Amino acid sequence: MNDLLPAPMFEPFHRDPNGFDTDVIVVGLGPAGGVAATALASYGVRVHAVTAFPWVANSPRAHITNQRAVEVLRDLGLEDEARSQATPWDQMGDTLFTTSLAGEEIVRLQTWGTGDLRFGDYLKGSPCTMLDLPQPRMEPILINAAASRGAVISFNTEYLDHVQDEDGVTVRLRDSRTGEVFTQRARYLLGFDGARSRIVEQLDLPLEGEVARAGTAYIRFRANLTRYVEHRPSILYWIFNSKAGFGEIGMGLLRAIRPWEEWIAGWGFDMAAGEPDLSDEKVIAQIRTLVGDPSIEPEVISKSLWYVNQQHATQYSQGRVLCGGDAVHRHPPSSGLGSNTSMQDAFNLAWKVAFAVKGYAGPGLLESYSEERVPVGQQIVARANQSRKDYAGLREWFDRNSEDPVTAGLAELKAATPEGVALRERLYEALELKNTEFNAHGVELNQRYASSAVLPDESVGEEEWPRHRELYLQASTRPGAKLPHAWLVGPDGRRISTLDVTGKGQMTLLTGIGGAAWKHAADKLDLPFLRTVLIGEPGTIDPYGYWERIRQIPEAGALLVRPDGYIAWRHNAEVWDTDEALQFLETALCRVLDRPNRPAESDSAAGRHEYSTRSVDITVPMHIPDTADA
Repeated sequence: MNDLLPAPMFEPFHRDPNGFDTDVIVVGLGPAGGVAATALASYGVRVHAVTAFPWVANSPRAHITNQRAVEVLRDLGLEDEARSQATPWDQMGDTLFTTSLAGEEIVRLQTWGTGDLRFGDYLKGSPCTMLDLPQPRMEPILINAAASRGAVISFNTEYLDHVQDEDGVTVRLRDSRTGEVFTQRARYLLGFDGARSRIVEQLDLPLEGEVARAGTAYIRFRANLTRYVEHRPSILYWIFNSKAGFGEIGMGLLRAIRPWEEWIAGWGFDMAAGEPDLSDEKVIAQIRTLVGDPSIEPEVISKSLWYVNQQHATQYSQGRVLCGGDAVHRHPPSSGLGSNTSMQDAFNLAWKVAFAVKGYAGPGLLESYSEERVPVGQQIVARANQSRKDYAGLREWFDRNSEDPVTAGLAELKAATPEGVALRERLYEALELKNTEFNAHGVELNQRYASSAVLPDESVGEEEWPRHRELYLQASTRPGAKLPHAWLVGPDGRRISTLDVTGKGQMTLLTGIGGAAWKHAADKLDLPFLRTVLIGEPGTIDPYGYWERIRQIPEAGALLVRPDGYIAWRHNAEVWDTDEALQFLETALCRVLDRPNRPAESDSAAGRHEYSTRSVDITVPMHIPDTADA
């Protein structure tokens, strides 16, 4: 009977001569897994991305998309599509602290760089503005891009376990629609399977911290609240209210999902007393209290509880299995760092895996992943949890001895008395502290990598930080820093960023017009993964002088920029001789990528040196049906 079946129209997997069904299996299709799958497919790597779920996230979850995450989307060619689905930057802005949405305001904070004091910093720091893009709208953008670029996407596919050896990983999966268990052989397995990661558990990766130390109720609802917010647009409205005052934050929350008709109402609860009452009656009453309008009729969409975690892994990988995202750093949404950090984990890892698959790099390159990302994970877990604790100062004016601490405290806060003055001064001090959550440009963009994939510049001392490191971006071309953004002018006369002429899955040798020796050296190496950009030449001119101001090296010096936009090496001196440049460049590439040096003798057949294995055609195969009779 089976002999009568037509040939498959599409064959996503076939065993290559080395027995691999695919090069990489990605488990999880949240923002991290989506970025990994999209990047790997864009780089020409065979990738199979699986998720146990039937479709994308069913709740808004992560939403703040900071400049660095948007830069990742920009590099992958997805920024414009993301922007079309997002709440724009100028609508994210005035975070309110008020007695209710319709009630009396206490203080406001201009947030996410939209304010008068920080707007220029954010514009100067990146070609990308921040966005508010809830996870259910982010994930389809990434999944569609991955699939259209050759990734095989499998929903309803549960990861079970794996066995790895020196050459690859054998992964066991289950089709949840049929119950069928099947195995696949891959070179690498990437675990982006969330805070309850089965892969992290099986690897027994070391974890530090605690989980479920506080609880929060989240209610998603629909109600047109335009009249309360269109004149003061924001995505977060904090409510001082005695009925929603439990926990570290001690305030209720109204979060705009789709301005201004779809919302989340949130409040803390006492875990020791058990789960809170989430009956429709209770929930609707609480929404009315937070809004301050007893007449509204909210449409409740969903109810959920989530718990505050403060936990991070101290190692992200073991052999050929590498993990990232919420699987290795678990924390509350405060500071908006979750999906942003997860996407950057994936972006850091994807190019390294691609280089390993293609033979461009040795095993040492993948070891740099944990070295670079573990400190970032530890930092953001601490920051997110500290941001929750920093709300305490905003509540110091509450009158704890009153049956209604907010109403009584507000009278004292507004009093024309020395005590009232002191309370107001302290309130503004507490508000200023919240900039470390809501205007933390440095937290988002000041990461510095120290690993085997970064070669320190021995010509300079330790980096100094004259301004607050968490609040202010300090652009730098030091190795380990992200390449600074500077506007150039492209071949059509339009502005392009330094970020636009680097990345895209390749290493970039960046120099100036005076760096011709570097260009000739790179031409001699003739590497498929290395491009050379001479800023100042047609197509990348620097008419504003912005790059000249921030490059921190002579025009005839050089930067080696990695595919993820981070600087791997710089030569902080002029070089005019091609052979000298060749020696410097080749040594740097070998060390950064853990590559062998070129053979001493030239390849007589090719008439040039061989540097490493050649790139391999690893596109996803497709069966084309016979259409001769059509």
